[in-house]
Amino acid sequence: MKTLLATLALIGFISTSFADIQDPPSNEYGPTRKLGRGVSNMLFGWSELPTSIATVNDTEGNSAAGGYGVVRGFGRSFMRFHAGLFEVLTWPIPVVRGTYFPVLPSDIPHVHGGYPEFPPELGFESKYPYVRHY
Repeated sequence: MKTLLATLALIGFISTSFADIQDPPSNEYGPTRKLGRGVSNMLFGWSELPTSIATVNDTEGNSAAGGYGVVRGFGRSFMRFHAGLFEVLTWPIPVVRGTYFPVLPSDIPHVHGGYPEFPPELGFESKYPYVRHY
């Protein structure tokens, strides 16, 4: 009886312990990252406003920053908040092309048109070149 129980326990353990050796490309984008991205977009999406004003001021000048920069910043803040809300509500479901990739388009193809994955960081140093010009 003990041998049968031990054999069944071993078979049960072996049958549930299949492991994937390879690391798929979308492995770093999972449901917990999607939830964290959504929460940070909802809480810190307002930081698009001063960032957009500063970006427009650097590229087009003060007058454009006072008008177009403010309007663009409000639009980007609104978009980031609602994308974050969508990601928080659907965090366990892979909705973007069957994966957990970000909802907002990447900022790589267009220098000033896309969005980074997380909201911009305000302060002294940043991963993204928003506040420093080297």
